[in-house]
Amino acid sequence: MTRSPNPVLDAVLTRRSATRLTEPAPGRADLERLVQAAATAPDHGRLRPWRLVAVSGEERARLGDALAEAADTPEQAHRAAAKPLRAPLLLTIVHRPVPDHPKVPEWEQLAATTGMVTTLSLLLHSHGFASIWRTGPAVQAPQVAKHLGVNDDEQLLGWLYVGTRNASDVADRRPPDTPARITWHTADI
Repeated sequence: MTRSPNPVLDAVLTRRSATRLTEPAPGRADLERLVQAAATAPDHGRLRPWRLVAVSGEERARLGDALAEAADTPEQAHRAAAKPLRAPLLLTIVHRPVPDHPKVPEWEQLAATTGMVTTLSLLLHSHGFASIWRTGPAVQAPQVAKHLGVNDDEQLLGWLYVGTRNASDVADRRPPDTPARITWHTADI
């Protein structure tokens, strides 16, 4: 793909989920700055209906223990325990809707949360990091919610695994064919 003179467009066109992540991940100050920028994503009412729980270091293994506890079989538990070790940093995505808001319905608040996460993944990419948003049945497991401090009025939406793309993880792919997904309603004058 040819690089454009627009770094934002380049980031959007070249960002890909990375399944294999290694060190380094952004440090605390860099991550806080990137999240501050991501918080400017569209958010009607500026409710910021989300929060992040950063999990790194040995805490990843403890999260793995909670994931294993929520698994159905010993084999699934073994695989679940290793999942948080796939990246040096996991950002737990917690949706915190403001109930019965007079102007912003909960679906729109969920859109604001996902918009922030998407913006954050683009910002991480533009700063040389990579990420992948992972979910699965564990997002509904009470053991996992308890471990992470997710309250009953919140919703666990998964984890943004963050680090540096492993050289063996191929990031290139053809852009999607999107013109067929655009319907134009125009009046030619």
